[in-house]
Amino acid sequence: MQNELLLLLSFVVIYGGALLAYRLFGTHGLYAVNALATVVANIEVLLVINAFGMEQTLGNVLFAVTFLITDILSENEGKKAARNAVFVGIFASVLFLLISQSWLLYRLADSDWAGDAFHTLFSNTPRMLFASLSVYAISQIFDVWLYHAWWKLTERKSGDKRRFLWLRNNGSTLVSQLVNTVLFNLIAFWGTYDTPTLVSIIAAGYVVYIVTSLLDTPAVYIARKMKENGKIPSAVE
Repeated sequence: MQNELLLLLSFVVIYGGALLAYRLFGTHGLYAVNALATVVANIEVLLVINAFGMEQTLGNVLFAVTFLITDILSENEGKKAARNAVFVGIFASVLFLLISQSWLLYRLADSDWAGDAFHTLFSNTPRMLFASLSVYAISQIFDVWLYHAWWKLTERKSGDKRRFLWLRNNGSTLVSQLVNTVLFNLIAFWGTYDTPTLVSIIAAGYVVYIVTSLLDTPAVYIARKMKENGKIPSAVE
């Protein structure tokens, strides 16, 4: 049960951290968490574990929190703010790619002990980041568009702008997460794992995303409540 407990703990820490960042720093806090998640998830995804009876890569919770962040921003700050979070994530990933690849070009001292580990880890980073950047841009921009499309539909049907938050949240995230899961794993791991393992990773990843998508709905409601109660700092503060 160690892996399962660690995954549950990471969910609490990462989602709770996103809400805390929003509470303390407003949109800037969510941008910061989004940038961190897009970079670190591409390192964490190199690890494959068994949890809840499934073989899966790590990084799923960190990837999932980026969808939570764009949904919070879409709900509270508008479409432009949500798109800006996507662009911040892309910028952070590109910058990290350039920096991490420069590490591999240095001639190391005889006393160095970390070079081999760095080379093993970050020599795989370009493929991960290419997969992440392309799929992240597609799935996140699609998620923001779909969120607002659901919002227009539910507002038109109900006549109430606030109602059906759960529907636009899950209706956008579950579809865009499916696009994200399939495309990312095919680009990142095709030829790395055999087909049964790859199919298992895709299926397990999407099951995790279904769970995290459903569990992030309370977080979006909490974020909206904080915003309505004036608990979120403005962008100029």
